Amino acid sequence: MNLPGQLLGDFWYWLAWGLWLPLMGLALRLAPWRRFKNGNFLNVWLGMIVVLILIWSMKAGIKPGLDLHLTGIMLFYLLFDLPLAFIGLNLVLLGITLNGSMDCIAFALNGLIMAGLGSGFSFLIRRGVDYCVPRHFFVFVFLKGFFGAALVVMGIGLTFSLLYGVNAIYSWDYLLEEYLPYYLLLGFSEAWISGMVLTLMLVYRPEWVSSFDGSIDLGDK
Repeated sequence: MNLPGQLLGDFWYWLAWGLWLPLMGLALRLAPWRRFKNGNFLNVWLGMIVVLILIWSMKAGIKPGLDLHLTGIMLFYLLFDLPLAFIGLNLVLLGITLNGSMDCIAFALNGLIMAGLGSGFSFLIRRGVDYCVPRHFFVFVFLKGFFGAALVVMGIGLTFSLLYGVNAIYSWDYLLEEYLPYYLLLGFSEAWISGMVLTLMLVYRPEWVSSFDGSIDLGDK
């Protein structure tokens, strides 16, 4: 989950910058900055960024690019929605870049995968659940916060694996046997932590969860 700067050819890194810059510009334009007039909302956003910087800095791995760590991406998305989630997750990447845990040249590619695809997967899961299942408090917590968090992590793991496999960085057999299976365990851990934190927030501070609508998800109760 931390793609080093020397692992792929320069083409991939410069292509990523070409895609990341307009995407970040769009996110900055669409972000609901007026919400930061509420000091509590701004504090929660900044606090989550700091917490994720610490979590993303604590990773395990034995080969370059095959690091594993919790992400909190689905939780971050549910709290702040798409534009602010994309911007915030990129600030998390900026933080771990400044502390020396990630190469500057690989920032955009990591940003596209972790912040871009991570937020995109979260958006699709949320919309898919809303389309297929009637909205309810427990649906929100278990399908979006719990299972959704696990699916996002596994989706990111699959994306990194495809990138390594297509570029022959690691063999497909090695990725399938020694890398991807650990995402099942990581997804389980991510699900429990995200589901627990989300539940506490919904009970004590539901106004912090942007994607939660009490009049719908609580059935007007």
